[in-house]
Amino acid sequence: MDLTFHKYEGLGNDFLIVDRSDWVRLALGVAEARALCDRHRGVGADGVLILEPEKPAVSVINADGSIPEMCGNGIRCAALHLLRAEQRLFLEIEIETASGPHTCIAERDGDTASVSVQMQAPSLDPGDIPLRADAPWVDAMLSVGDETLHLTAVSMGNPHAVTFDAIGQRRRKLGPLVQDDPHFPQGVNVGFATVRDGSAIELHVLERGAGWTQACGTGACAAAVAAVETGRARPGQTLEVILPGGALQITVDAADRPVEMSGPARFVFEGCVPIRPPST
Repeated sequence: MDLTFHKYEGLGNDFLIVDRSDWVRLALGVAEARALCDRHRGVGADGVLILEPEKPAVSVINADGSIPEMCGNGIRCAALHLLRAEQRLFLEIEIETASGPHTCIAERDGDTASVSVQMQAPSLDPGDIPLRADAPWVDAMLSVGDETLHLTAVSMGNPHAVTFDAIGQRRRKLGPLVQDDPHFPQGVNVGFATVRDGSAIELHVLERGAGWTQACGTGACAAAVAAVETGRARPGQTLEVILPGGALQITVDAADRPVEMSGPARFVFEGCVPIRPPST
């Protein structure tokens, strides 16, 4: 039995999109997702996007088998896949995720698209992140190893901790320590950000389930929210968030307003992989 997949990428953050009906029919799960994402013995990807085109809705399984609430780069790829499937050049559609619905506006040019996503309103409430703390963390100090970091904790439907401290390559050591810190009972995506010229942010993200990633859409949104909350950027300002794989445009208004994310998505290739039939 074969599983049909479609590979997409958003700023180098790559995904395998599969139809939910095929995933269910073949009785696939976390183990199969890990195998598919293996870059040496599988197809290779940061995660699998399981798409229900009829709703539409998308769920995510990371390369390590963990299941995040949503994925900002992944939802742009899902929007492009729906555009290609309908052979359309423009689409405005609401895609359901585990963290709620997200409105996407996509404009296609061949196998690429520019996609604007209305992300959910951010939250700094510790219960929403979740964060074991009595009050929101905004440049809060956390002892990590033999250093102290200033962290802003943000929920974008999934948990993020952002620091603007000048860490440099020490992020390779400190990122995993923050990610595993007991203040974050469900783990956390860790962003190391630097503000440039007041309108751009350089960002490196250690992502739950994917490691150091080329790009993280929700991480870019969280970094922009943290910049506004700490006074490093103005509300309503469109920030260019520059990640290793490229740039996203992020606009943060008031704290209770959705965040706007715009960036590219690209179709890479499609194919089939053999799947052993489920045991009876």
